[in-house]
Amino acid sequence: MSKRKLNRRQQWRVEKIQKERASRVSRKDNEIDEKLSAGELGVEQEGQIIAHYGRQVDVESMPSMETESRPSAEGEPASDDPVNSTTRTKGKVNRCYMRANIDALVTGDKVVWRSGPDGDGIVVARLDRKNALMRPDTRGQLKPVAANIDYIVIVFAPEPYAHANLIDRYIVAAENTGIEPVLLLNKTDLLNADNAPRLLEMAERYQAIGYKVLTASTVDDDGLSVLQSLLDNRVSVFVGQSGVGKSSLVNTLLPGINLRVGELSEQTRKGMHTTTTAMLFHLPNGGDLIDSPGIREFGLWHIDERQVAEGFREFDGLLGACKFRDCSHRQEPGCALREGLEAGKISPERFDSYHRIIASLDEF
Repeated sequence: MSKRKLNRRQQWRVEKIQKERASRVSRKDNEIDEKLSAGELGVEQEGQIIAHYGRQVDVESMPSMETESRPSAEGEPASDDPVNSTTRTKGKVNRCYMRANIDALVTGDKVVWRSGPDGDGIVVARLDRKNALMRPDTRGQLKPVAANIDYIVIVFAPEPYAHANLIDRYIVAAENTGIEPVLLLNKTDLLNADNAPRLLEMAERYQAIGYKVLTASTVDDDGLSVLQSLLDNRVSVFVGQSGVGKSSLVNTLLPGINLRVGELSEQTRKGMHTTTTAMLFHLPNGGDLIDSPGIREFGLWHIDERQVAEGFREFDGLLGACKFRDCSHRQEPGCALREGLEAGKISPERFDSYHRIIASLDEF
């Protein structure tokens, strides 16, 4: 779709707004430098970003670990063994500004920050990331979504309609970032004779190629204990279309959080956005959970065709084995992927999804 051209007045207004924003940023950076020079800030300490709001972030100071003993058997006195039970205590949360010379920060980032005199603070450095989940914005520019993740939990449901190609995009993004994808079929209470065959077949397809696939329902508590065990002592992020029930899952796993839950649109049966910023929550038994804004599309314009192919686990051992180096894996003779398709090693649905993703790379 072609972009609408702006007239001269609109261009002037856009430039004016951008200059005003740049001026505000410059003034804030000058204030930060003055506080740093005057020694008004506290000592440097490590923390973790648990929410992001424009040029401000909520930074939690690194929490302490407390141990508590528990009885070794029913009716026996508590043991003094410190390894019996370990619980994580929450650190103090400060609303902090970011220095302009720091790369983009996201929820999950570990940072160095200094507290201010008014209960605020300033992030002065970002520590190295283990990984970062990235996605392009509407202009095709890469934006990180969350950092230092162990699992990307791809949530889908009977409603809104589950698109396998969208799931595959999440998987490709995860595989290229070194994050393990986990698929979660949510709202199993809505399964019926019409939608169950397609969804269960889809789930079995991903299970067959080695992905963890779970089921859950916050209505009848289906699979929640299994999901909880998976998330314990890991950093996980929920992703998926708006309306698949990510916030409801968070509310169930973390009683008292009370994230706002939206209903499906009556006209489109698509979800309406309720989460507006990625937020990190601590799980009771250890581990963290990041709830991210729901998105209906997940572009992969930032990666090339080879990286897309490497994001399809069942292509392992077949890539590079084609007769022609520039094989498009369509009609060429001696195509290793097509031979894998004919041999049943690659499903027709996943092979079609691969080609749809390749075709979408040219959209930007």
